[in-house]
Amino acid sequence: MKRHTWLLVFLLGINLLSSQECNNTLSGRVIDFHDGIPLEGAAITFNNRTIVTDATGMYTIDKLCATAYAFTVSHEKCNSQVITLDIAKISSKDFYLEHHLNELEEVKVAGNTNKTTSAQEETIDSDVIEKYSSASLGDALKEITGVSSLNTGSTIVKPIIQGLSGSRVLIMNNGVRMQDMEWGDEHAPNMDINTAGNVTVVKGASALRYGGDAIGGVVIMEPNKIPAKDTLYGKTIIIGVTNGRGGSLSSELVKGYENGWFFKVQGTVKRFGDVETPDYILSNTGVFEKGASISFGVNKFTHGWDAYYSFFDNEIGVLAASHIGNVDDLINAINSQKPTIIRDFTYKVNNPKQEVTHHLGKLRYFKRFEELGKWSTQYDFQYNKRFEFDVRRTEELSKLPSIDLELKTHTVTSDFHFDSNPEFLWSAGIMFRYQNNFANPDTGVRRLIPDYDKYDAGMFITAEYNVNNNIIVDTGIRYDYNRMDAQKFYLKSRWDERRYNEDFADFIKENFNSQWLTNPVFDYHSISATIGMQYIFKEDYQFRFNYALAQRAPNPSELFSDGLHHSAARIELGDLRIDQETSHKISLAAQKNTEKWGWEIAPYANLINDYILLEPVDVQLSIRGAFPVWEYRQANVTLLGLDTKLYFNWYKNWKTDHSFSIVKGNESKKHTPLINIPPPKFDNSVTYKNEKWFGLQVSIENQYFFRQNEYPSNISVFSPQQNRDVLLDINTPPKAYHVLNADTSMEFVVGQKSKLKAGIAINNILNSTYRNYLNRQRYFADDLGRNFLLRISINY
Repeated sequence: MKRHTWLLVFLLGINLLSSQECNNTLSGRVIDFHDGIPLEGAAITFNNRTIVTDATGMYTIDKLCATAYAFTVSHEKCNSQVITLDIAKISSKDFYLEHHLNELEEVKVAGNTNKTTSAQEETIDSDVIEKYSSASLGDALKEITGVSSLNTGSTIVKPIIQGLSGSRVLIMNNGVRMQDMEWGDEHAPNMDINTAGNVTVVKGASALRYGGDAIGGVVIMEPNKIPAKDTLYGKTIIIGVTNGRGGSLSSELVKGYENGWFFKVQGTVKRFGDVETPDYILSNTGVFEKGASISFGVNKFTHGWDAYYSFFDNEIGVLAASHIGNVDDLINAINSQKPTIIRDFTYKVNNPKQEVTHHLGKLRYFKRFEELGKWSTQYDFQYNKRFEFDVRRTEELSKLPSIDLELKTHTVTSDFHFDSNPEFLWSAGIMFRYQNNFANPDTGVRRLIPDYDKYDAGMFITAEYNVNNNIIVDTGIRYDYNRMDAQKFYLKSRWDERRYNEDFADFIKENFNSQWLTNPVFDYHSISATIGMQYIFKEDYQFRFNYALAQRAPNPSELFSDGLHHSAARIELGDLRIDQETSHKISLAAQKNTEKWGWEIAPYANLINDYILLEPVDVQLSIRGAFPVWEYRQANVTLLGLDTKLYFNWYKNWKTDHSFSIVKGNESKKHTPLINIPPPKFDNSVTYKNEKWFGLQVSIENQYFFRQNEYPSNISVFSPQQNRDVLLDINTPPKAYHVLNADTSMEFVVGQKSKLKAGIAINNILNSTYRNYLNRQRYFADDLGRNFLLRISINY
């Protein structure tokens, strides 16, 4: 009986469905989400039917029943959308597709997305990052013409862009501006290069959205975009090196979903012992670095959010020979050609050393608005902890850091990118930041940097106008406000010596015997602006012009330094009278790119008023030894430079690359050369590739570093042993040198979806003895000798 009943119900259902009127109609348009332009040829598919839009983007679907349908809307170079509509309730619907989405994803993964239109910029991709997996960001960036580095040994590497470094170079890490006490010459960026998919360098202050004080430029590290599809993949890189007898291991795993959800986890560990020159061991130069990151979120068509956290911990040894006991030993060490301390190889890192920890957390949300643009807002938090340990008199005191700094930074940003009109794109944004620095007084040492609170606010607007198919003009303006509110103890003798009472008597808050407790408060208002153009002609040629105005407020070190900077092995003196810098930079670039060959010529001029420089002025003996005294001052300066590149694809498998960079920096009035200006550099490489031989690639590179012939005069210091003034050879650059390097790699298929890439590199093949002018430990020792690297990368 039940069987007959169910059969009756089924037949009645069929009858009802067949009798349902299917004469409904759905009509509308398929539109580009960005600019509202109708999309011709878009396909709307459902129930084995496909309707195609006409030239106006219109569609009409007839013979629809009064029920719900799942429509798949697609178009060439678009992500398809599945939209469910109840035809009983709706008769018209416009569908919006992101017409440029796939194209943008492909470009971004390749690392070629321009951050500006008219400025000089260059990008390194994942292949270069993989090559430097065991090294640092600063090492990798030297692959870019016009970028060098300021080193403290081989492990502390700070990028220099066209002669400028430190606080003049902004570093963006996954959308977050790094706040890691970048004011120190021996404070390397606290990040793992393996977290990046590509790194772009914008030379100069034209990228206003990132900050207005980038007088040198901006380094932008970005992760690879995770596709919105069901996927699981990862990569592991293992590198072993002979010089330092250590290596690194880095691995990442990525999971993506078709609904836009994604998850990524990554980690790196590096361990090296003492490195060596061709003739001796550089004692106490080991490093132990650990890093990890995790990110997850949703990246949908109209909106999305993501969360990111990274941890970085680094223990770095400082060359033992760089800390000297008395004035005459310091004079002899700097004027000598061999370090005063040479010990047996070890992995142990002793004092002097640095221990640095950095935490970074970020929350970001974005939403796209139809025919308008994209709004993004972000909050990020950074916690930076720095210990610097000195060689002290007892074992117990040696366990106590000489410098103990804690920096906390909170930042909120929000911006809107208007892209509905492809001929005129513009963006506007705001930024608020609060920063607190705590200098622990329990070190038993006079604090180098005081406690302070720093408040920053900024706003910008940028625009890009396509005049025609060949000419693009871009411009922008930014305003920044900075307030520095510090609490600092000054020795009364130092206060009187610098005659601070004449200008800053109101800073004094309390009398502590031989010291004044002061409360310096400074407000800075900065304007930055840019205008430029890009002109493309004859298909293969491009010309760019850019003018950038930038102002930078002084950093805490430039204002308040007052004592021994232990890991820098020098006494540093700031000045409360230091004012903000103002830069006027003009840059040009002309280039030609073809399949067979190409070139680029990029001259620039940077005129900086009130440039802040740090230079040696004396030697001082303290209870911890004798150290050079370096003092901050200001001057108007001019930097003139040229970056050039040339490449030839000679045959099917052979290519040569050539680059040359030079920059000259002088004080405008005295014509005195500036300190730490990179010497000219000439790079040449030959590369052979053969995809048929397991992707074989072999390259040989020769790097020639000219002698820096323009430098400040050396200083005279008093020698107690000789009882007279002697010349301290602290500024004289070393002689010119060249380094020969080689690299080879092959790629093999492992299983169905995995690839293994193996490579061998040799740095300084000839084991040449040299000293790098921009290595601060050149005063005490030679640079690195020959180094073999074995590299294995597995993509799965």
